[in-house]
Amino acid sequence: MGLKASLSKPFARAAMVELRMRTAQPGVAQIKQLNEILKSSENTAFGKDHNLREGMSLASFQKNIPVNGYEGIKKYINRAVKGEENVLWPGKPMYFCKTSGTTSGDKYIPITEDSLPNHLNSARNALLGQIAGSGNADFVSGKMMFLQGSPKLEQTKGGVPLGRLSGIAAHHVPNYLQRNRLPSMEANTIDDWEKKVKAIVKETADQDLRLISGIPTWVQMYFEQLLKHTKAETVQEVFPNLSLFVHGGAAYTPYAERFKQLLGFDIDRVELYPASEGFLAYQDKPGVEGMRLNIADGIFFEFIPADKFGEKDAPCLTLDQVEMGMNYAIIITTKAGLYRYAIGDTVKFVCDEPYRVIVTGRTAHYISAFGEHVIGEEVESSIAEVCEKHEVVIRDFHLAPEVAPKKGLPYHEWFIEFETNPKSMKDFSADLCHALQARNSYYADLILGKVIHPAVVTQVKKNGFNKAMAASGKLGGQNKIPRLSNDRTFADQL
Repeated sequence: MGLKASLSKPFARAAMVELRMRTAQPGVAQIKQLNEILKSSENTAFGKDHNLREGMSLASFQKNIPVNGYEGIKKYINRAVKGEENVLWPGKPMYFCKTSGTTSGDKYIPITEDSLPNHLNSARNALLGQIAGSGNADFVSGKMMFLQGSPKLEQTKGGVPLGRLSGIAAHHVPNYLQRNRLPSMEANTIDDWEKKVKAIVKETADQDLRLISGIPTWVQMYFEQLLKHTKAETVQEVFPNLSLFVHGGAAYTPYAERFKQLLGFDIDRVELYPASEGFLAYQDKPGVEGMRLNIADGIFFEFIPADKFGEKDAPCLTLDQVEMGMNYAIIITTKAGLYRYAIGDTVKFVCDEPYRVIVTGRTAHYISAFGEHVIGEEVESSIAEVCEKHEVVIRDFHLAPEVAPKKGLPYHEWFIEFETNPKSMKDFSADLCHALQARNSYYADLILGKVIHPAVVTQVKKNGFNKAMAASGKLGGQNKIPRLSNDRTFADQL
């Protein structure tokens, strides 16, 4: 074991003790975050417009600021983008994080000097939690690869650096990790994702890779290109010391069998919940369900029951009011100058000591073309169950409604790119439909009542999903393949 790995263990244990102390009283920790945010915001343009002040009651805070999304703060964002100071947060943002929106076009999410530590410390704590919980720090002695968006930054009209979240984070990798970091800056700045992956494969195939991080879809693509380049049967043959996969942005379960096939073994994993708006949660120890909510790191959380989200008088709950197993739309107030901001995700609490969540979907990504309100968690767990039953490996999938078929009843259509095909597509389709019915009684009632036809499975040609993402300019980086949609926008590209 190297010196760096040896030193990492006591440091990791101490960091986890300190984390437990800071979060021992969740309610107190959350009010502390809110008061710190209010103290800084009261002299900003937004703070003055909404009468924000240090020590104001939660009820007054909620009354003064309605739950909002990007459109609700866009006029303030535009002022800050142009270079105006003290708009949403004191001074100017350090960065603007560029993300794609479905209704607002490109979004510019601020990252401030006070919010940046939330992004950096959370990723660090996730790795320290893995070390402390497993007792294994060998990965810090080898190479670590972060498969991410380009670190190239632009400038806003007001002179603030602008880029993708992962690209911004690439500029803040600690010095002690720089030597271990892959890929090179040269390869990382290639714009074309397919060319970028091939370049990364060439420069990393002979390295002692111990850790890899990225969205599962794109890491899968890297592994496939790696095996093609090296002619190896499994990734383990190329990287015998690879031991940890750090991932976020998409559920891992649908990819599990394909990753095991590519790797040649079951790899240890750490799941993260980063967003441009804040680093919301992370897996803090091996083998636990869910990710630890980041309750003491610059974010104040509120939660709206998912089935009430969008209603005028929907209840908005604090951490001590949530129930286990319920789906909630997540609302955040942050040191980046976001106030009661709906990020568009839904989560479910699976533990309250400490508070841990799993991401269950998106408030805008669901299927309710016929009133069924199918969500991402139901879809992902259904296909994982049926793939295991039929010993099938898939590369990717998408679910969309067909509301106006040329003949017969409407139906749900599963678009699936198989790595290994089921022996009986008819049985696979039937089991997939039954699995979703078991998870969603409304969907089951619609089929039983012959309002809709049982689901249809459509096979997607090899690399069909990658081609569809490339055609829309969304291949690689932080972009994610949509798992389900209430319309056929993505389905029609397949």
